[in-house]
Amino acid sequence: METEKRYSEMTEIELKQEIARLREKARKAEQLGMVSEFAVHDRRALMAQAYLLNPDDYKPGKLYELATDPGQYFKVEYMNGVFAWGYRLNGDGKEEGIPISLLHKGV
Repeated sequence: METEKRYSEMTEIELKQEIARLREKARKAEQLGMVSEFAVHDRRALMAQAYLLNPDDYKPGKLYELATDPGQYFKVEYMNGVFAWGYRLNGDGKEEGIPISLLHKGV
């Protein structure tokens, strides 16, 4: 039985193939009206995408617009691997960790 590789162990090519596979699964789930399954595949694709980015490009103390919520911003407090930990501006004030693939670097 073959065990699945962690995203952190995959090459760039393997990550891109995994993202394409997950997006296709998400597309099919959306067409079938399977909202929960769509959300799972979509989130997994975003996670895999984070491993294609450089965490050093994201700095604590900076604001980043959220890719999934235009007009909403996230303040990074600290980085842990491909996760940015911090707070949503105008949010509930709770600290959360999100994959860096959800952050636009242009702010």
